[in-house]
Amino acid sequence: MEKTPYASIESYPDVFTAATIVARTIDGLGYRYYWATEGLTDDDLIFRPSEDASNVIETIEHIHGLSKSILNCISGKPNVKSSEKIDLSYEEMRHQSLMNIKKASDLLIADPNMDMSTRKIIFQRGDKVSTYEFWHLLNGHLSDAIYHTGQIVSFRRTNENPVNPKMNVFMGKNRE
Repeated sequence: MEKTPYASIESYPDVFTAATIVARTIDGLGYRYYWATEGLTDDDLIFRPSEDASNVIETIEHIHGLSKSILNCISGKPNVKSSEKIDLSYEEMRHQSLMNIKKASDLLIADPNMDMSTRKIIFQRGDKVSTYEFWHLLNGHLSDAIYHTGQIVSFRRTNENPVNPKMNVFMGKNRE
């Protein structure tokens, strides 16, 4: 298995373009998600703050789906609905989600002049295809993944297993 990325955010791009700004935002998600999900216990995974709330593993499954959609949008691939249940362990799903996030960022960094207006969110359900502008990735999938990552942080704090206190989201690396 490849090394799981985002224990820290590596150096930032040399240029400011739409693509590199989106990449850095995706990297911010990766760093936050890495530390939000690092060291979760079995008790944390089943924790839910109320009866009608999703538990942590259900939230991780949702973020996993969002990470695939983010990568598909940047890659120009459709999101094809599958009826198959995710059959991954927590560790595998976490790793795969972080790899999806990293691949999306790497594609943007590799092509800093990528025309973001050509990136679309495409949903394919059988013969029906729905296409949405890139803007929806920003206020939809990407923002939702960041939002739910914060929920995991809150849930684990409530469950008395807070994130690493050395985590520094401003710098993108943990304090010494």
